[in-house]
Amino acid sequence: MESYIFILFATMAVAAAVGMISSRDTVNSALFLVLNLISVAGIFLLLKAQFLAVVQVLVYGGAIMVLFLFVIMLLNLSDEEHMLSRFSVRYAVGFFLGVIVLSQLLYAIASVTGTLPHIHPEMEQIGTVESIGDALFTVYLLPVLVTAILLTAAVVGALLLAQRNISGKVNK
Repeated sequence: MESYIFILFATMAVAAAVGMISSRDTVNSALFLVLNLISVAGIFLLLKAQFLAVVQVLVYGGAIMVLFLFVIMLLNLSDEEHMLSRFSVRYAVGFFLGVIVLSQLLYAIASVTGTLPHIHPEMEQIGTVESIGDALFTVYLLPVLVTAILLTAAVVGALLLAQRNISGKVNK
């Protein structure tokens, strides 16, 4: 059953990526990207990487995609009326049914050829929050601290540059 769900998520990720690239509408491309990110999070869950799946959904699927959609909709003010008129429930249902049928076909081919993925028992301990925290605060402590210092310096530098530009415009 786990292999079948993996094939479903992988097929959905590939289909969403193809839909994102081939879509002419930017909003639809961004929504296909959200579907791709959610299916990758499902693959992370199957690999027992719960932390990565939650971060994938919250950071990429949530925050960054809201920012993308906000910018896209801000730039496409004239197309607001036409966005909902082009959407059809039949297309969405057809897309998901096509993904399900394609994933069943791939599962059948993979089961006949013996190429179904196998998850090693040690994988259950790799993606947990405890193992990631342990690695970040023991093995990778110095790179994490250096990265934090560099990011803090970059934020301070950006604030100083922005303050100089704002004060230069006010004085003129």
